[in-house]
Amino acid sequence: MSPHTSSVDRAAEVVPFFDGARLTLARQLAGLRKSDLAALIGKSPTAVAAWESGAKRPTAATVAQLALSLLVDPGFFAIRPQNVAEQSTTPHFRSLRATSQLARDQAYAYGQLAVDIAASLERHVEFPNPDVPRFPVSPDDRDGDGPERAAQLVRKEWGLEYGPVGHLVRLLENHGVLVVFSPPQTAAVDAYSFDSRLRPVVVLNPIKRDYYRQRFDVAHELGHLVMHGDAEPGGRIVEDQAHRFAAELLMPADQIRDLLPARMGGNVWQTLARLKEQWGVSIQALLYRARWLGRLGDVSYRNAMATISARGWRRSEPGLVTAIEQPSLLPRAVELLQQEGIDESDLIAQCRVPPNLFRVVTSRTPQDDALPSADTPPSPRSRSRVVSLLEGRTDDRSQPGD
Repeated sequence: MSPHTSSVDRAAEVVPFFDGARLTLARQLAGLRKSDLAALIGKSPTAVAAWESGAKRPTAATVAQLALSLLVDPGFFAIRPQNVAEQSTTPHFRSLRATSQLARDQAYAYGQLAVDIAASLERHVEFPNPDVPRFPVSPDDRDGDGPERAAQLVRKEWGLEYGPVGHLVRLLENHGVLVVFSPPQTAAVDAYSFDSRLRPVVVLNPIKRDYYRQRFDVAHELGHLVMHGDAEPGGRIVEDQAHRFAAELLMPADQIRDLLPARMGGNVWQTLARLKEQWGVSIQALLYRARWLGRLGDVSYRNAMATISARGWRRSEPGLVTAIEQPSLLPRAVELLQQEGIDESDLIAQCRVPPNLFRVVTSRTPQDDALPSADTPPSPRSRSRVVSLLEGRTDDRSQPGD
């Protein structure tokens, strides 16, 4: 498809290959309901539903209109080798009540887009094969030691049998897990994960820029991938199991129990600070682990947490490491391909995704705004600003506080 052809001409080329699943993905990326999209293009929600289901095919003019409204090139709607949504498990979000379905759909769509981009890049580079151990743990197993045994299995199979875990994001990538940051507009949805069957995916929150908390998030999501392939997401028990998995993975009971304080007093805070840096976990996680393993009683734990609160450490603990762990699988692939003469613009054209979203997915660090918020439909002015961002242009009328 030539970049010099008009939008309508490109849309006409797409019509025979139009994939309703791609329309669903684009709509969810934009944070829109079917009725919202229908209103934007002057069509009925029934028509949008028919296009998405494949019952009907839109005309070239409508495809061009859909592309303009959803801020994508018409080629975005062309069928792909794999339908990522069809081959993916239900994502594990932390709390199904904390965010709207629209926001979760938008976040999940972004994760699917990341898989789609990775699959396109894999035509040029070789990524590690997925190698995530499976140890199903039922939500009915409330009191069993399934999460701990699952974490022990991972440590054994990944060669982590003794000592702290190093760069956790790099570890997951080396075993075929795709790790990316989501755009800030989806930050209302915490870190989440799903198995795309092309490769497992962990999407990290772009705002939580804390090294210690990020590592626990990554371990938590790995727990879902290992234990909960068939479990209903979002339940308290499932989330508790993922927390227990993360605690055992990062702080194995048989290795850390005797290092944890048995009482609060003396130089205990210095001890906790040293353990924090050694094991790469927060002081709060260490305290909770000490209570879970029976080293600290409930009263001592509550008093310690009261001290944490009084010192303002609930959200911002002191720590030596200020830079969060960065993904490198996709960023390094893009860098290598550029060294071989394959320009970023060629990769974007091949993926047929908005340039700014490509850069967010393939970035080592969280990026600036790239998507409209799912909970707040964009105004005409904000939509024009998003168009500028996606096309790599700057709108001089936009103020820093917008």
